[in-house]
Amino acid sequence: MQTLTEKDYKKIFLCLTLYLTSLFAANTLGLKIMPFLFRSHLSVAVFSFPIVFLMTDVIGEVYGKRMAKLFVRAGFISTALFILYSLLSLWLPWATEGLWAKEGYNLIFGISGRIALASLVAFIVAEYQDVFTFFLVREKLGPKLFWLRSLLSNLWSQLLDSALFMTIAFAGAGVYSTRTLISIILTWWLFKVLMGLLYTPLSYLGIYLLKGKNVTDASHSDQN
Repeated sequence: MQTLTEKDYKKIFLCLTLYLTSLFAANTLGLKIMPFLFRSHLSVAVFSFPIVFLMTDVIGEVYGKRMAKLFVRAGFISTALFILYSLLSLWLPWATEGLWAKEGYNLIFGISGRIALASLVAFIVAEYQDVFTFFLVREKLGPKLFWLRSLLSNLWSQLLDSALFMTIAFAGAGVYSTRTLISIILTWWLFKVLMGLLYTPLSYLGIYLLKGKNVTDASHSDQN
């Protein structure tokens, strides 16, 4: 296993900060949708959520699978705690002076149990599959072609994330027809994969900055 230096810990801390910030941005700001091509709609989360999956690829490439899994666990626990805090804040009574914000506050943070469950299940399954697929492809292709390994793992994990979330949150709820639901899943999946491709140069920059001059490739020695 690689021995981490103080500089490594600082770099990992910064990566974890970016990872969690992107995750929370996607989960909260993603409520806003904007018009897109061919009369379709796109959540603003498409700009932040691909960073979450790319970051696990980058951190796994430099520090190994175990570190990537730790990032996933941190994201899952943080999301679960955020949901619990949100439910607690909604349950607590309002002061008269703050009632002006009640309607908007409850609308934004009033996450139903079903949507909360969908978010957690989709995140943990898709992220673990992203890490698993990334390293599985790495065993087949070797340490080169990071962009291809990242693309292949994201194709699968992003599809899982979109399908699981939309199905658990809305299937059978009478909100969307099956045809519309499938259309939304496929559209969001393609958009997220495309944004991941556009961010690939940033992934290479991240790998370069993390490895520096003295850090060896840890993904060979840490596969657990």
